[in-house]
Amino acid sequence: MTVDCIPLAVALTGLLACAMAVGCRPAPPLAIVVSGDTAGWIVPCGCTSNQSGGLPRRAAYVQALRDRVETILAEAGGAVHGTSPYDRAKFEAILRGESLMGVVAHNIGAGEVRLGEDVLRQSAAKFRVPLLSANVRDRFGRLVGQPVRIESVAGRRVALVGVLSERYATAELQVAPPRQAVLDALRSMAGRCDATIVLAYLPEDELYALAESLPEVDAVVGGPTGQPIAPKRGGPTLLASATGKGKFLVRLDAPALGSTERWSGRVVELDGRFADDPRQTANVERFRTELARWDFTPDQTGFAPSLPVGLPKGFFVAGGVACQKCHVDDCELWRKSQHAAAWKSLEAKGTHVDPECQRCHTTGYGLPGGFASMRRSPAMVDVGCESCHGPSQGHVADPATHTAHFGQARDHCAGCHDRENSPTFSYDAYWRRIQHGRNVTGDKP
Repeated sequence: MTVDCIPLAVALTGLLACAMAVGCRPAPPLAIVVSGDTAGWIVPCGCTSNQSGGLPRRAAYVQALRDRVETILAEAGGAVHGTSPYDRAKFEAILRGESLMGVVAHNIGAGEVRLGEDVLRQSAAKFRVPLLSANVRDRFGRLVGQPVRIESVAGRRVALVGVLSERYATAELQVAPPRQAVLDALRSMAGRCDATIVLAYLPEDELYALAESLPEVDAVVGGPTGQPIAPKRGGPTLLASATGKGKFLVRLDAPALGSTERWSGRVVELDGRFADDPRQTANVERFRTELARWDFTPDQTGFAPSLPVGLPKGFFVAGGVACQKCHVDDCELWRKSQHAAAWKSLEAKGTHVDPECQRCHTTGYGLPGGFASMRRSPAMVDVGCESCHGPSQGHVADPATHTAHFGQARDHCAGCHDRENSPTFSYDAYWRRIQHGRNVTGDKP
């Protein structure tokens, strides 16, 4: 199939010659920056040093780039992870941040589709962030987003087309084949653009296949590929991926007008080199203020643990005070540990209002008798005995009854000490810091 929206280097050769003939200034350089797969990470959690990502750093990078280069900023999709009220609140905070940054198109990804049509359209309209999708339709067959966004920048007309993998279709929203949707979009804008960039929220194998099958476009930038993909050739088309909780951006650089070169690019990690943008920092603080007011309970966040069917007798969080009566030495050791100061560490950063942090810095998050919210259960802050040993009211009532996680306490460490939040975690090394129990010389729970 032949379309008029041809690769930029070829399309603009004549324009440069014309500009030189009449003495016009050459068009300035152009960069396209694409974010993706933020998965709700507005900022790094801060549990460990050297974490990357966050809206404040993203905005700082983009602003510094705009000071030197004409820049188009777009989102490949996957801004949120779940569908709870907490996730919807995060989605709005992310869209608010994107609006402040000047995002020109937000492709509909898997997380957005799960939120549903009404939430998508209402939130996008509220913050004036254009939704993009050429293949996501509602039950009446209407596109949920606009299929194409054409931006005229630096003497070029750049078309952005958005698509989603068919595997992410829901009962409410249909997803058509991505390649055909792109071809249909190209046909609809024939003659109206000089370059085409496809934002494709597709798994890695589908992303490669799409790029190889679309020589008509200049670049395909994707989403959930596990690791970011630095721009490289997928056939004649440039392919890249921005993924990993918003830690990375893809920057695409347009060839100079009249050049026979093709698009190039790089992956940018949003690490400590970038200072936080003040407006995005204020956006994050506004979100935290809203969280404090909402005071979400675990069942409103998607973090509530799955409870066993037919709860055993005594499966109820008793609280650390109940443990002190019999386990005096162990409780004294706990009071000197960092577990006992877990909540204060959040308060120091202002993140104690965020359920994403609360679930690992409280006792019995979402369990019967455990942490329910800041206002409902203030006594259940910090990482107490039952964070590892499980709800222990049955043991308190009858010491002959084992704690809920008897013999399994160590299995619960990795729930919070995961690779993201505790990359240096080693059970043996960490156990030595809190070693307790009948035989403190070596026994482990």
